[in-house]
Amino acid sequence: MIKFLRTTILICLDFFCFYVSFILAIWLRFERIEDNHFHILNSLFLPFGTVLLIVFWSTGLYNRSLRFASIPDLIAVFNSVSIFSLLKLAIIYFFQAKNFSRTVILNDWLINLAFVASTRLSFRILLDMVEAEPFRTIIYGPKNNKGKRVLIYGAGRAGESVAREIRRNEFLPFDILGILDDDPRKKGKIIHGIPVLGGRETLNQVISDKRIEEIIIAIPSAPGEVLREILKVCRDTKIRFKTLPGLQSIIDGKLFSLQLKDIAIEDLLRRPPAKINLAEIAAYVTDKIVLVTGAGGSIGSEICRQILGFSPSKLILLGHGENSIYNIYHELFKKRNNTELVPMIADIQDKTKVDHIFKNFSPQIVFHAAAHKHVPLMEANCTEAVKNNVFGSKNLVEAAHLYKCERYVMISTDKAVNPTSVMGATKRVAEMVLKCYAKKSATRFVAVRFGNVLGSRGSVIPLFKSQIEKGGPITITHPNMIRYFMTIPEASKLVIQAGAYGKGGEVFVLDMGEPVKIVDLAYDLIRLAGLEVGKDIEVVFNGLRPGEKLYEELLTAEEGISATINKMIFIAPPEEINEEAFLEDLSELEKFAYRENANGIFSTLKKIVPKFFPDRDAIFNEPKIKILREKEINPKFKEKFLHVLK
Repeated sequence: MIKFLRTTILICLDFFCFYVSFILAIWLRFERIEDNHFHILNSLFLPFGTVLLIVFWSTGLYNRSLRFASIPDLIAVFNSVSIFSLLKLAIIYFFQAKNFSRTVILNDWLINLAFVASTRLSFRILLDMVEAEPFRTIIYGPKNNKGKRVLIYGAGRAGESVAREIRRNEFLPFDILGILDDDPRKKGKIIHGIPVLGGRETLNQVISDKRIEEIIIAIPSAPGEVLREILKVCRDTKIRFKTLPGLQSIIDGKLFSLQLKDIAIEDLLRRPPAKINLAEIAAYVTDKIVLVTGAGGSIGSEICRQILGFSPSKLILLGHGENSIYNIYHELFKKRNNTELVPMIADIQDKTKVDHIFKNFSPQIVFHAAAHKHVPLMEANCTEAVKNNVFGSKNLVEAAHLYKCERYVMISTDKAVNPTSVMGATKRVAEMVLKCYAKKSATRFVAVRFGNVLGSRGSVIPLFKSQIEKGGPITITHPNMIRYFMTIPEASKLVIQAGAYGKGGEVFVLDMGEPVKIVDLAYDLIRLAGLEVGKDIEVVFNGLRPGEKLYEELLTAEEGISATINKMIFIAPPEEINEEAFLEDLSELEKFAYRENANGIFSTLKKIVPKFFPDRDAIFNEPKIKILREKEINPKFKEKFLHVLK
């Protein structure tokens, strides 16, 4: 009923506009209006009205929202009125004399265009006035709660959109007190009734003067280094702040356009995102059969997402957990295009199943991301770490070699360097298995070594966020603990690109940037939540856990390094391995693992990896660790480590 009434009113207004505009056009041309002018107009009213209704209805002019009338709606009005005027001209020439004044038609078109456009915009203007102060207060009464006192950072399109939406929507709990922008030309301007107060140099003063409670950073397209600089200024104010999501997040359906998100900790890592050469990847992935193990995990699932964009002929999603494989399969199914997706539930420790998969699907490229990775958990379950990380990986390597796979990329870890944990030692042994086969196989076997991945399952960031949500405390093992960090997408992209460089047997090392103190990340997260360290959230140090190190290294002191085309990917050349002795030790390790002999596992791992440091008593003795391992530390890393601690 409301829609019918709205359409009827618009039609009546349009008829009135065309009638009045025609009379005014005649008056402008002749400076008088005679009876015969009215006679002509009245005789043509019915055909004119019919044409108007057909044109305006067919161009969708009556379906457009009046509340949000804007430039596209004015363009539609221009097109509709122009078509209507041309048809009026044809009707006049058909029914009337050929000497009818063309100036009248031109004047009529201009006046009618102005009238029809005004009727559309007037509705929006009136509604905006009603919703703005002081009319809102007069009609609805004063607000009981004006909401948070907000400052917008950014006076561009995004900032204007946020300001407009907040002022329009009475249900958003914000009260905008001002806008900041670093462009000096915008200072003093008023956007939707909100003044631009200056740049970032005025931030502290504005917060104090306006008693700001929250800052909205509305610069979604800003480069990472610019955003980090702005965040540093904002963070010093100890005011909670949020950022607007980027356009890509909106397109991907991850966030709605005016939904705000908390600043992600990865924005503060002081490192630009990794670059990736798409052509190199497409050259070896497109139209190939690709197998991803651990496809339901953090890294494995992201590798699948990235790989799918290069249109492999078949993508095999292999994992042990049915729920995670189910989730990634249904996520990718919508974007698969011509790629065949094969969800596969299997345990890489099952050699028969692994051989069956390779025999039946003949994968040409393998990304091995399946592993037990939690350090303290693997210390308590060392037999499972060995079975999965060593012999599960060995099953895959042997199958890849037997069935002539083209490339095999295994994800390793910085914990494999001078390992103090079972997890790190087993990943180092898996690297050695891969290197042995690389010498004799046509398959290009490579490993990629990197550090902690932000947001991955079991990583420290989700744990800290959970502890903050619960009111604390945040628990950290040691105040001097540092780690390398990388985001899931950039780690996955670099893993895929490293596969393009591998000739066989290399260990690729990803440039993780500068190492970061864990305690600094904890402090950042507390501040980002708008809280104070020690006052709102306590930080508690509870000591190193079994297998943990204060720091991680990406290279041993003996390993050299050489660059690749990508400046964030380096190659550690193959180390010499006595294959005969290694295979004997490996057989012994397997025997101890399946006999649940933990002592035998530790002694054999120590034999295979001489720098494995499994002394359980010394783990908690920091000075002893330093003395025992001083000569083993990569000198370049030692310098960087001491710099970070300072």
